[in-house]
Amino acid sequence: MVNVSRYTRQFFPVKNPTRKWLDKTYIEKPPIWCSVDLRDGNQSLIVPMSLEQKLDFFKLLVELGFKEIEVGFPAASETEYTFLRTLIENDMIPDDVTVQVLTQSREHIIRKTFEALKGCKNAIVHLYNSTSLAQREQVFKKSKEEILKIAVDGAILFENIAKEMGINYRYEYSPESFTGTEPEYALEVCNAVLDVWKPTPDRKAIINLPVTVELSSPHVYADQVEYMCDNLKYRDSVVVSLHPHNDRGCAVADSELGILAGADRIEGTLFGNGERTGNVDIVTLAMNMYAQGIDPQLDFSNMPNIVSVYERNTGMTVYDRQPYAGKLVFAAFSGSHQDAIAKGMQYRDDNNCDTWTVPYLPIDPGDVGRQYETDVIRINSQSGKGGIGYLLEHQFGYDLPKKMREDVGYTVKSISDHAHAELSPDEVLKAFTDNYININTPIKLIDYHFFRSESIKVMLTVEMNGETKEVIANGNGRLDAVSNAVRDSLGVSFSELTYEEHALTIGSSSQAISYVGITLDNGKLVWGAGVNDDIIAASINALFSAINRGLQA
Repeated sequence: MVNVSRYTRQFFPVKNPTRKWLDKTYIEKPPIWCSVDLRDGNQSLIVPMSLEQKLDFFKLLVELGFKEIEVGFPAASETEYTFLRTLIENDMIPDDVTVQVLTQSREHIIRKTFEALKGCKNAIVHLYNSTSLAQREQVFKKSKEEILKIAVDGAILFENIAKEMGINYRYEYSPESFTGTEPEYALEVCNAVLDVWKPTPDRKAIINLPVTVELSSPHVYADQVEYMCDNLKYRDSVVVSLHPHNDRGCAVADSELGILAGADRIEGTLFGNGERTGNVDIVTLAMNMYAQGIDPQLDFSNMPNIVSVYERNTGMTVYDRQPYAGKLVFAAFSGSHQDAIAKGMQYRDDNNCDTWTVPYLPIDPGDVGRQYETDVIRINSQSGKGGIGYLLEHQFGYDLPKKMREDVGYTVKSISDHAHAELSPDEVLKAFTDNYININTPIKLIDYHFFRSESIKVMLTVEMNGETKEVIANGNGRLDAVSNAVRDSLGVSFSELTYEEHALTIGSSSQAISYVGITLDNGKLVWGAGVNDDIIAASINALFSAINRGLQA
């Protein structure tokens, strides 16, 4: 990085900031949301959306609950103009939704913008001009006074043309490149615009403070926002709006601190689409509030569908690690993480918890339409007994004994490791059934009969080494009798038999599963499982599964 000396700080910090925002620890209510997907998001696409795609996307935004939607720059192109006219003429804008349009401070552009809005019930007309030092010196080559005049002249044109055309829409003004503008000068320009519009509490103006290019750390932006909020004229009649971009990767932080600093409104996009590194991601910002118990007043309960509509219309891809929406954001591969999640979920069930505090899951994945079995517990060579056990129990009904879970975990992990691949839930089930349930080699159980005398007597018919044998033994119970028969007559040595059973609640309700653990002479604990309609048969199958697995080891 040999050129670092070429760079310097391009922002202007507030002198003697009050930093009242520093005393606040959380956002208490959601801001007014304005989606700019159809303007800022659309203009950043390699191939901008077609009319049909824009209509589809607009419908999605309405369904999500956006009450303010910037639909474009109608004077910029025929597609933009036609889109707005289609919305109006086909009565596609709900009465409680306000569309927003962008315009530069030029009379013919403003006129065409107002013409495009004819018949619209609720609209915000958004005026902007750049005010930064870099733009003033390099692009426009104008003084502060000349740049201020552009803003004021545009504001006057708004008023005159609106009166001429008999319309009464709300106005928004943005000192574009606000973050590269001296705060005192930005304030001067915004107040001059407000003096023209003279907003009232019944007809508020919007002053938008865009992070057109992110130049500073979020706390500097918060100082700038607070300075503007404290010093703007007509404050009770002004909605302070933020429009953060993500050049430094801090758009969400800019927005959150900006809200704490007094902002009322956020302009952003779904998943952060927009120029360069994108706009602030409204999904992340809103869900951050949701995760702290604040209703964002937007509905992201069907995130897979939102992602689908977004990707279909923009041609963009939602990153697998995108907060709240990516395919892997709830996934736990690590064994310790899986174990903690499984225990957290069990804790919730046992204690009837009202609040969500599950480790490693900031929100309930089900709240955004995700599934535990496929989205949370993901199985690979890094997984642990807890996650594998959780998946087998909750998706397939196998509630493995605690000590058996570890053994099964190692088996499944080994399969994944050798395959160098993640295992699907069905592949995990196959690994369990193939390696543990009803294992019948090298000793195959053909038949058995019990006889009652002073104790339980059993006669087993088995096939071993290609030879059929009948063996008889007694025991304190059926399973004990079978184990004695195997030890006494088949030359298999083991001890400390462990046994658990339960009905299968997923799949066939008529079946039961038994789990048996035996300790070999070398001290190794070996597990097997048996499934059958009859619980006695299931337990015997489980014992033979364990014995056969021990002989195969």
